Amino acid sequence: MTLKKISSAGLLGLAALTAGLIVADGAFAQTAAPAAAAAPAAAAAPKLDTGDTAWMLTSTALVLMMTIPGLALFYGGMVRKKNVLSVITACFAITCLVSILWLIYGYSLAFTESSMNAYIGGLSKAFFAGVTNDTVNSLAATIPEWVFITFQMTFAIITPALIIGAFVERIKFSALLWFIGLWLTFVYLPVAHWVWGGGFLGTAGVLDFAGGTVVHINAGIAGLVGCIIVGKRKGYGHVAMAPHNLTLSMIGASLLWVGWFGFNAGSAVASNALAGAAMINTQVATAAAALAWMFAEWIVAKKPSLLGIISGAVAGLVAITPAAGFVNPTGGFIIGILAGVVCYIASVHVKKALGYDDSLDVFGVHGVGGILGAILTGVFADAAINPLGKDASVATQFYGVAVTIIYTAIVTAIIMYVIKAVIGLRPTEAQEEEGLDITLHGETVQ
Repeated sequence: MTLKKISSAGLLGLAALTAGLIVADGAFAQTAAPAAAAAPAAAAAPKLDTGDTAWMLTSTALVLMMTIPGLALFYGGMVRKKNVLSVITACFAITCLVSILWLIYGYSLAFTESSMNAYIGGLSKAFFAGVTNDTVNSLAATIPEWVFITFQMTFAIITPALIIGAFVERIKFSALLWFIGLWLTFVYLPVAHWVWGGGFLGTAGVLDFAGGTVVHINAGIAGLVGCIIVGKRKGYGHVAMAPHNLTLSMIGASLLWVGWFGFNAGSAVASNALAGAAMINTQVATAAAALAWMFAEWIVAKKPSLLGIISGAVAGLVAITPAAGFVNPTGGFIIGILAGVVCYIASVHVKKALGYDDSLDVFGVHGVGGILGAILTGVFADAAINPLGKDASVATQFYGVAVTIIYTAIVTAIIMYVIKAVIGLRPTEAQEEEGLDITLHGETVQ
């Protein structure tokens, strides 16, 4: 497939185009975007399928479970005891905030058409206007639109929640909430539209089955930019900052693994063979990555750690996400092994060499794992699993990765610096020293 060339001016103009998000358009038809994981839309009026609907209701609940309690426990166990409640509170608050923003304008901007459809949707379905018990989205023609809306909402929830792991233990709660709202609006919604909602990346042939680009690269790059702008934790490199409770993190990682079946297999938006392929690929890649990270750490550090094996599992989950519905299990196995080793190197050795304080390795796991998985989708895509795989191209995948990195980095930095100038990003040194649980939330873990 021939790639559309975008000038450097065009790339830099994406942020400006997105600034017009809240400009109302006229009434727009539902998008018929070439989303990789979407079931074929029926030529006539679609017929709702109870089996597909039941699976998507289940998948939606599984993906929500990934954030609360999964990610909350995974992140909460890895911080110091004095900050665990601040992290768990942030995950819960993000779930609530994004749910309301999705109602007001999020779904509409991501999944409807507009006069700037290459870059962003319109506001025809703000507050879910026009959605009834009889409507469907053309990307999921056999389930009620209500279910598709809620399924996509859970993706919008977990993506910004992933970011906060990069700068936990040293950001004000008020600044965090402003960041989440602005980042969802000006980064997540445009990128989701580009890939899944009829935008220019989808039409260029970029394949992203369940969010390697939209979720993980997006979150990983934002996390890296954010942790650099917020700055290092007080005492970083000199004070012990070991996880306070790896049992919580193991439980959280396990909930993430189970929930990821809804994330990946659910992205088939149907109860069919493609969902089954995505499920087995998810299991194989995750297990392979967990073992690869464990053995790499065992060789280098001489001991296999619980933190290592659960981190490897998450790296595998991340890397298989864009490929889950395009590759066969052998491809998934190879992706998993590579993800475990590469993400271990990035999270432990590259981070140490470069000196940035990505607290919970958001970039090393989600950024690097998402980039690796997106590019390897172009290598291992199998048309026997998904006919769209016949057009897979490493060059096209790299194009999608590059555009996302550039846009996300620029806009995230702008948002961070605006918040820093207006209300500040960090608590006082005394508050940080005492811990955010008691100083910002008035609570402690007993």
